[in-house]
Amino acid sequence: MDTVVISIGGSVLVPGENDSKYISKLGELLTDLSSRLKIYSVVGGGKTARFYIRLGRELGADESFLDEMGVQATRLNARLLISSLSGKANDHPPETVEEAFELGKSHEIVVMGGTTPGHTTDGVAASLAESVKADRIINATSVDGVYTKDPKKHEDAEKLDSLSFEDLLNLTQTSSWKAGPSNVFDSMGSEILARARIPLLVVNGRDLTNLAAAIKGEEFSGTIVGGED
Repeated sequence: MDTVVISIGGSVLVPGENDSKYISKLGELLTDLSSRLKIYSVVGGGKTARFYIRLGRELGADESFLDEMGVQATRLNARLLISSLSGKANDHPPETVEEAFELGKSHEIVVMGGTTPGHTTDGVAASLAESVKADRIINATSVDGVYTKDPKKHEDAEKLDSLSFEDLLNLTQTSSWKAGPSNVFDSMGSEILARARIPLLVVNGRDLTNLAAAIKGEEFSGTIVGGED
């Protein structure tokens, strides 16, 4: 049985459009796949986290305090996903990777949000993947792969069908960290994946058919990082 870690962006889970319908269908998909795969999921904060972070920043809060609010938002989103999994998952989001690892011994699906300030959910997902010796990590995001630039802001952005771990590191290390980042994958997570040599599959999380193919390790439309290793 393959072990898969799925990093689900908060902007994918709750963008403010057909949220409950999508979450319900995603829950059905993960519940079905859990009979043949060991599934761990890390959920991001999305719009909810960015809303609180923006207001807190305007009020003068420091980045660590802001990131703590973001962590709490990820756990709220994780609870939404847990509610759709028909009792197959843990009741409460674990607060550490170690706790998630232990929950995996007694649950078919483990769902969590963030952990501590300074660690994005990308980094958490990569750490979890390394801990559970995952066969692959899926990044379910709001775009359909990795691009040379943000495709929502740059018309000349080019989609990359595949790249090496080193290529991903070069892309992710060009931006500085602050609370509430929205890159496709961050530098901390990229460094962990490069070290552990765990393939990363980047896919549009709202396309459930394509997402299912990526989770199962089948041919999919998106970007694969490190698939040659």
